[in-house]
Amino acid sequence: MLKKHGQLFFSSLVLFDSLAITLSWLSAYYVRFHWQIVPLFHPVPQFSQYLWALIPILAVFMVNIKLMALYQPLRGKPGSSETISIIKVASISVLMLTAITFFYRSESFSRVVAVYFWLFVIAGMLLSHHLVGRLLAFLRKRGLRLQRVLVVGAGALGQKVVESLCLHPEIGFSVEGYLTGHAEKIGTRPRGVPVVGLYQDVSRVIREMNIDQLFIALPLKSHDRLEQVLSRLKEETVAVKVVPDLLRYMNIHSGVDELDGLPIVNLAETPLYGWNLVIKRGSDIVLGSLALLFLSPLMALIALAVKLESPGPVFFRQERMGLDGKVFNIIKFRSMRVDAEEETGPMWTKEEDPRRTRVGSVLRRISLDELPQLFNVLKGEMSLVGPRPERPVFIDEFKKSIPHYMLRMKMKAGLTGWAQVNGWRGNTSLKERIACDIYYIQHWSLWFDLKILLLTLVRGFFHRHAY
Repeated sequence: MLKKHGQLFFSSLVLFDSLAITLSWLSAYYVRFHWQIVPLFHPVPQFSQYLWALIPILAVFMVNIKLMALYQPLRGKPGSSETISIIKVASISVLMLTAITFFYRSESFSRVVAVYFWLFVIAGMLLSHHLVGRLLAFLRKRGLRLQRVLVVGAGALGQKVVESLCLHPEIGFSVEGYLTGHAEKIGTRPRGVPVVGLYQDVSRVIREMNIDQLFIALPLKSHDRLEQVLSRLKEETVAVKVVPDLLRYMNIHSGVDELDGLPIVNLAETPLYGWNLVIKRGSDIVLGSLALLFLSPLMALIALAVKLESPGPVFFRQERMGLDGKVFNIIKFRSMRVDAEEETGPMWTKEEDPRRTRVGSVLRRISLDELPQLFNVLKGEMSLVGPRPERPVFIDEFKKSIPHYMLRMKMKAGLTGWAQVNGWRGNTSLKERIACDIYYIQHWSLWFDLKILLLTLVRGFFHRHAY
């Protein structure tokens, strides 16, 4: 997004939300200890104690606002979306702050204040967002002029530019029209915006329509027109922006970086870098260690059952492909005969598969054969949450016939995943499974991981396609 043009909007939201949070906290203190709607059975705590608490309160709220993308545009979404997002931010922030106070032993904070604060801050932030919208509308009526935009190119790329600009009204751009290379398109209205002229009319249209911003969005096959358009702008003061025609090649976490002033376009990139990588790995180590400690008695009983039922090792190791196409050995409880693939070669398990042992059949049905993969998680070969790893022999086949299959390799393989908790496992649609995996990579966050882990506990172990 053109962030510098949206600075007024976002700065206003931060300022008004900070004020709403502060006033809500102080109001909660006043209502609790001065109105005493709920009887008070201890002395009134010092006001300074609650005043200093504003520092961690504002910090927690701002971090959650960022993580939950509260300030993202809501155009095209239901009117209730912003209300729901504000309730989520307020609820999670208050729960986190309440949990923090549990470890803060020097003073005790009132739980009644926390309830009042939760109610007040939801109302306050709803009012804050409403006031910011009204304030910007007022300023624009009083002279905060919208930037008038002309888009060179009325094809798919140009229409995508118009759609994106309309999704971000906070940046103050008003799209006035398109220019095209086809005379018959003049007068049409793609995306509700009129085609007002041909490419060679660019100077005339800029002056007649008082254009401030020019977006050049030409397809690759028409880039010979770029020099023609630019040559006609030598005497114009309009701001010029070029949108490269790379949409068809842009996949996950695509965007533009800068290296020493050189623009670099990312077509596909993992979301795990910097602090995201530290957070993801840290949560794997902490939660994986706790799970292994808690499940170790159960795993010992399973190991004994596997050993007693049939000859062979307790654990089964098999090559799988993970992050960036790196191959590793996945660890599972052995659920089949030792010679299961000697005659058939590599193949997927099928229903009522005769190669399974009796214990193995039970383990696979409730997914307990997967528990040793916690060791893969602690070794860093896998994550608790991510696309399920597949065998290299199958991947060689899938990547040739399934579009975007290899994008799954942009995230570390997981013990469970978004596809699995949505029922796409075993002998189900690969297309739907990959769509879920790509959606997960595009929308990854720590909260999303925790949601998937909770859903796995609720519905992820039992599935009719687990055999």
